[in-house]
Amino acid sequence: MKIIGLSGSIVGSKTKTAMKAIEQLFNDNHPDIEFELIDLADYEIIFADGRHYQDYEGDTQSVVTKIMDADALVIGTPIFQASIPATLKNIFDLLPEEALKDKVVSMVVTAGSPAHFMVPEIQLKPILSYLKAQILQRYLFITDKHFYRGELMDDAIYFRMQNLVDDTILLAQTYKEMRDKQDAQFDF
Repeated sequence: MKIIGLSGSIVGSKTKTAMKAIEQLFNDNHPDIEFELIDLADYEIIFADGRHYQDYEGDTQSVVTKIMDADALVIGTPIFQASIPATLKNIFDLLPEEALKDKVVSMVVTAGSPAHFMVPEIQLKPILSYLKAQILQRYLFITDKHFYRGELMDDAIYFRMQNLVDDTILLAQTYKEMRDKQDAQFDF
């Protein structure tokens, strides 16, 4: 099974720190899972301009293809100005309408304060639903108080991270088995 972690911002460090912790949990506790962390800060992604996703080249094509080929995604996003960053929204704009059909998507959200806890509900979940994702309902919400000198310092956050990783895998395995069973029924 292949799971992509997507750090959805090109600025700041908190989301990147949280996603690195997620990557470590996958690597330490689930070595049988192929996990790849894509940090958008490391890629030259062009803005969506209405072309078919296969018509893009370079990093844009590479990232979109990896997302499309994955069984599940763990999306990490900061909240800026009560919204998700444009870099993450651009990734969604590059994808076709059914890009995430039957793919499990979980979320790790970093924000300056608890006042932004509804942003994933009113912005991110509708986009993911439009792309036909199977959304893990409980997402991880991390605020500035959980960080100290650039490091995550809250054991409860690590516990919730482990639950998010385990739940993502369990749900992704269930959907993968369903797809495989469905494919076998129609394999002539």
